[in-house]
Amino acid sequence: MELKSELLKSIWYAFTALDVEKSGKVSKSQLKVLSHNLYTVLCIPHDPVALEEHFRDDDDGPVSSQGYMPYLNKYILDKVEEGAFIKEHFDELCWTLTAKKNYKHNKNGNTVISHQDAFRLWCLFNFLSEDKYPLIMVTDEVEYLLKKVCTVMNIELNCVELEDYCCQESLQQNGISVWQFLELVNSGRFIRGMNKETISMAVEEVYQEIIQDVLKQGYLWKKGQLRRNWTERWFTLRPSSLCYFVSEDRKEKKGSIPLDKSCCVEVLPDRDGKRCMFCVKTATRTYEMSASDTKQRQEWATAIQTAIRLQAEGKKSLHKDLKQKRREQRELREKRKAARDEEMQRLKQLQEEKERKLQELELLKEAQRQAEAMLQEEEQRRKQQHDEMQRALEVQLREAEQARASMQVEMALKEAEADRQRKRIRELEEMQRRLEEALYAEIKARQDEESVRYAQARLLVEEEDKLKQLMQLKEEQEDYILKTQREKQELKQEMEAKSKALENAQKQLEEVRVNRQRVDQDVMAAQKKLRQASTNVKHWNVQMNRLMHPIGPGEKKTSCSGTYPNFRPPPLSHRDSGLKLRQKSEENDCVMSTEQTNENVNNSDHPRFALQSQQRKLSDLSWN
Repeated sequence: MELKSELLKSIWYAFTALDVEKSGKVSKSQLKVLSHNLYTVLCIPHDPVALEEHFRDDDDGPVSSQGYMPYLNKYILDKVEEGAFIKEHFDELCWTLTAKKNYKHNKNGNTVISHQDAFRLWCLFNFLSEDKYPLIMVTDEVEYLLKKVCTVMNIELNCVELEDYCCQESLQQNGISVWQFLELVNSGRFIRGMNKETISMAVEEVYQEIIQDVLKQGYLWKKGQLRRNWTERWFTLRPSSLCYFVSEDRKEKKGSIPLDKSCCVEVLPDRDGKRCMFCVKTATRTYEMSASDTKQRQEWATAIQTAIRLQAEGKKSLHKDLKQKRREQRELREKRKAARDEEMQRLKQLQEEKERKLQELELLKEAQRQAEAMLQEEEQRRKQQHDEMQRALEVQLREAEQARASMQVEMALKEAEADRQRKRIRELEEMQRRLEEALYAEIKARQDEESVRYAQARLLVEEEDKLKQLMQLKEEQEDYILKTQREKQELKQEMEAKSKALENAQKQLEEVRVNRQRVDQDVMAAQKKLRQASTNVKHWNVQMNRLMHPIGPGEKKTSCSGTYPNFRPPPLSHRDSGLKLRQKSEENDCVMSTEQTNENVNNSDHPRFALQSQQRKLSDLSWN
């Protein structure tokens, strides 16, 4: 995106140079030539049909910049690859087109800079100009560029004269164009006393530093890798590599040292007859070099570290970063200036408000003076009334003296009336004094009221701020209390649920225990019944065994203890033998029935069932 914006600056000059009538439009034939040249210098495959197809509906009329921009973006700028072309050739093409029309230099040779130097200053101007059209350069960047050139020539820039030149109203508002800048440099106002060669070398060095990203260049001694001999080479440092050539004309390149964030620079002690040594370590090799003095070694080490830092930060150009920082500083200064202007405007409004308050105070003082004047008039009027009353009293006294003899009673009345009048006069004087005090107190109260009103307004503002803060804190506290209450309610519900679950579990445990005790009792009763049933079964087995061996006629009952062991029964007849066989089969059936009975007893749940089964079997045997 940065490459595209830089190319557009130069193409803008070429397009405006082709606009002879200054109408904002250029003929298609001229645009074809321009596009063909752009294809050539930018190393893009030619597409001569694209322009005619793009403007097929407007074959005869000229094309504006807005109409040419879609074609330029689609067929040229979008196909540009960084590093696939030489940007200096591209700038020379655009400079050639625009310089013929706009750059006016003195043909007698009285100019300060050459045509090549003007081209380099034009490139520097495009790099430092603002990203808006028409292209201009602010006064800070003009001062920065002129200072760079003067620093290379070891002279000091006349900042006072430059400031006077930049203080023109048109330059302050719109900035300076490239042709004004070239005219300013050609005038020689800021680089007096320097010859053309020195100026050309300074411009070239600044051009290489800013445009070609040459951080530093110069001669260094380099130690070979195979032969290990020392050879003097011309080194050129850029952010991505450190290249070395046979000489400073840079025609024969001997090698290049790639730089990345893993590289480092180290200072080496003097050895092999070389001093001021240092080395550059890369991932694959260590390059040993020697500078002419300690200052050069420090400058080279600092410059190489700067290049490594730019690679680590992913930046391709040091001066692009510096230009962006200067632009951010200017924007910050403009913001601060706007803030100061806003503050001055606010102070002005406060001053106007203060003057308005003073005017109101003057009006109050004028009203106070009018009230005092009215009070004085009232006092004079009261004095006049008093004087008139005094004169009337004197007249009355004279009349009373004339009629004293005949009117003693009336004189006494008049004297009493005079006493009342004198008392009234004293009351009036006292009232007048009180009125004066009340007026003074009123004036003081008004003054106090004004001060209190100002203090009250200030306190009201503070109270409003405090009230807002208090309301905010109150809302936060209420939210926190509601949240705490909700959490407490949830915890309480959870505890109640767990308590209920625990009570249910305890109840179930108690029921299980009761059921277990009941089952144990049932098991014990069943075992007891089983033992009784076993006893009954044994008893009936004995009875059954007795019944299984009946005593025949003429036979003696044999004792269980075997009293006659040598006794042999007489041979039986065929019937008797059949009877014995039948008895043996019945005994076998009885034994099997007994085993089955025991099994039924063991498997049955109640001894009554075993007893009934045994009784049925015995009845069957008796029938048989």
